[in-house]
Amino acid sequence: MKKNNRFFQFGEDVEGYSIPVLNEREIRAAAGLMFLALLLSLMRIVFKGDFILVKYVIVVFLSDFVIRVCVSPRFSPLLIISRLIVSTQVPEYVGAAQKKFAWKIGLVLSVFMFVHLLILNVYSVASSITCFICLVFLFFESAFGICLGCLVYGWLYKGKVQSCAGGICEVRKKQTIQLVSWMQIVILFAVFLSISLAFLFFNEQFRSAPKKLYSTHQQ
Repeated sequence: MKKNNRFFQFGEDVEGYSIPVLNEREIRAAAGLMFLALLLSLMRIVFKGDFILVKYVIVVFLSDFVIRVCVSPRFSPLLIISRLIVSTQVPEYVGAAQKKFAWKIGLVLSVFMFVHLLILNVYSVASSITCFICLVFLFFESAFGICLGCLVYGWLYKGKVQSCAGGICEVRKKQTIQLVSWMQIVILFAVFLSISLAFLFFNEQFRSAPKKLYSTHQQ
């Protein structure tokens, strides 16, 4: 395996791969941590009108993305923490180029939020939309392993994307276990319809606070 200890190297040289790669498991774990932090901070805004936590989160995000993009992912604090968390799992290697493009998007969004909420100390529809976009990006990455920024990279640089998460870069036929039958679609639709009807006809029951099963005061 080729050794490369350059300080600003983006991605790792791994035997069997002709391009620099990163560990997708670490990236997903970091995205999960970021999603949780951002979600909690936004909940404080919605329910308490408190912007303190989100300001700290934005500083962490911006610092981390600056290190990832401008220095090297190996020095990213969130990726280091994630490496410790998933260190017992077999690495899943993905191309570094598309991840760098996705993280540049994250860096731009973080800079925008930093300027809005910390430098100007204001919030607007634009900042709310930006937070929502960040949540969507982080949720798809952490929950489904789908890097939306990487998809954009694939559209812009067709034919240049290699080693995508889940092997989606390669043209392949789905295996039997991945196929969805019409019966499954019907069942899915029926379940959603049943839940919707339950919400419609039992709305008051859902809204009513439950009573204590055993009351200390006997009537």
